[in-house]
Amino acid sequence: MVAIDLGRPTGSGTVLSRPPLSDVVPLESNARIAKELARHGYNAEREAITLLASAPDSADAVESVVDRAPDDALRITSDHVRAVTNGRSASDADPTHESPPARTGDGSSPGASTTRSPVETEGSSSGPHTESHTTADSTADSTADSTADSTADSAPHHDPDLRDLEVGNDMTGQSTGTGEYGDFVRTFRDRYERLSKVLRGRVNHRPAEAIAEMPGGSDAAMIGLVNDVRSTKSGHWLVELEDTTGTFPALVMKDKGLADLVDEIMMDECLAVEGTLADDSGILFADSLHFPDVPRTHRTGAADRHVQAALISDIHVGSDEFMADAWSRFTDWLHTPEAEPVEYILLAGDMVEGVGVYPDQDEELEIVDIYDQYEAFAEHLKEVPADTEIVMIPGNHDAVRLAEPQPGFNDEIRSIMDVHDARIVSNPATVSVEGVDVLMYHGVSLDEVIAELPEEKASYDEPHKAMYQLLKKRHVAPQFGGHTRVAPEERDYLVIEDVPDVFHTGHVHKLGWGKYHNVLAVNSGCWQAQTDFQKSVNIDPDAGYAPILDLDTLDMTVRKFA
Repeated sequence: MVAIDLGRPTGSGTVLSRPPLSDVVPLESNARIAKELARHGYNAEREAITLLASAPDSADAVESVVDRAPDDALRITSDHVRAVTNGRSASDADPTHESPPARTGDGSSPGASTTRSPVETEGSSSGPHTESHTTADSTADSTADSTADSTADSAPHHDPDLRDLEVGNDMTGQSTGTGEYGDFVRTFRDRYERLSKVLRGRVNHRPAEAIAEMPGGSDAAMIGLVNDVRSTKSGHWLVELEDTTGTFPALVMKDKGLADLVDEIMMDECLAVEGTLADDSGILFADSLHFPDVPRTHRTGAADRHVQAALISDIHVGSDEFMADAWSRFTDWLHTPEAEPVEYILLAGDMVEGVGVYPDQDEELEIVDIYDQYEAFAEHLKEVPADTEIVMIPGNHDAVRLAEPQPGFNDEIRSIMDVHDARIVSNPATVSVEGVDVLMYHGVSLDEVIAELPEEKASYDEPHKAMYQLLKKRHVAPQFGGHTRVAPEERDYLVIEDVPDVFHTGHVHKLGWGKYHNVLAVNSGCWQAQTDFQKSVNIDPDAGYAPILDLDTLDMTVRKFA
C-alpha cells in the first residue's frame, strides 16, 4: 500500500484521524495524475503533470483542467495548467505553445542507472545490466517524494528544439507491386545490384557468362544470389550462384576450412565466391566465401547530449495475456525523475494481438474486434508522457498486409492512434535519432534464420545471434518462398544498404542483445505472458522488459517491470 502523508503532526498527544469518506483518491504522484488524465481521454506533458502534482489540491486541479480543456485538445500542456491556476480558461491557452524554463545541466538525473553496453556473449533477461521495477507502489512513492520537494520552476522538462528525428527507407504509400512475375524479377534485380556493389570492392568480380568463357585453371570470382546449396556424396558442397547473365556452380571442398561459412548460407542471399576454374571451365573450385557483411571498421554515431530511447515491441493489447500491470509500471516509471532522459520510444511492431493470426486465437482474446483492440492500445498509450517522441512500425499481428515490406497503417487505424502524434512508418524502416541510426524491423524472418542455421549460430534463447546473421547478409529477410512472405516492389526495401548503429527487432518474444562489429543488436522481448499457443510450440516469453538506450554513449540498461 502507498503511504499517504496526511500532513498532521504525529507527536505526543496527537491523534491521527481517518481520511474523509470520499471516492476522490488523492493524486499525490505524477504517475497517478497521468492515469487520471488518461481516464478522461488525455495524455499530458511531463511539465504539465509536475505542475498539477505541485498544486495545493492536485485532484481539484486535475478536475479543473479537464473541465476547461479545449474541445479539440488531445493532450494537456503546461500552458493549459497555468491558464487554470492563473484563473483563466484552459481554452485560452495555446495548446501548441511551449514555454519551459531554461534547461540546466546535461539532462541526466542523479538516480539514473547507466551501464556499459553488454558484450557480444551476453543476451538473456538477467545479469548486471538488468534492473527490476516490480511494483507500481514503489514507483509512485519515489515519484511522490521527489514531487513534494519540487516547484514548477525547477520541474524537469524537455526542450523540443534539441530533438532531431528523421525516418528513412519508409515505403508507406510507395508500393507499386501488383504481384506479377515481372515485379518479383525487379525486386531481386534490385537486391542483386545493391548488395553486389558492397562486394565488388572485395573481389575481382566477373559475370557468369564471362566466367564460362574463361580458360580452365584461371582465377575467377563471381557475385550472385544463391540459387542452390547441396551436399555431394563425398561430403563437399555445391553452391550455385545466379547473376543477371546466368548461373554458375562453385564447389566448396570439405578440406578448405569453409564449412563454418557454408553452414550460414541461406537461399537467395547475395554471396561472393573466389577460386580457380576446373580444367574444363565447368565449375569454380572455391577458395573463399564473402558475405556483404558489416565492416569491422564501422564507427557509430552519437547524440551530443545525454538523452535516452526505450526500445520495446510486441505489446499485444487485446490478448488475454496482455500484461497491463507491467505496462502501467513502465509508464509510471516514465513519469519519474529517473526516466527524465527518456525522450524517445521506438516500438517494433505488434501493438495489438490481432484476429485470426494463428489457430484458435479467438479463444485467447480479451478483445475480439481489431478496431477495439487499437482503441484499447491508444488508451494505454495515453499513459506515456505526451512530450515523448514515439516511432512505431507494424508487425505480423497488426492490421496490415503480412508480406514484407509492410506499409504503415491505413488512415482509419492511424486516426485511432493519433492521441500521441506517433510517427507510424513501414516495417522495416531506419530512424535517425539525434545522430544514432536505428534499423527497426519486426523480425518475422528470425524464425526462418533460427530454423535454417545451426543452434550455436541462431536460437530463440539468443535471438541477437540470429540478428547478427541478418547484418552479415545485409538483408532482413534473405530467403524467399519460406515462412517470411515478401511483397514484390521495384525496390527491395529489405536490403540493409547503410549500416545502422543499432538494430532493433521483436517478434520472437525473447530478450537478447549484443554487439556485432560495433552494431548493437537488441531484441526487446514482449508485454504478453505465455499463451496456450506458445505453450504448444514451446515458447517461454521474456515479458515486461524495457531496454533503455543511452543515445550519447550507446550504453544500454534493461529494466524489468514484470
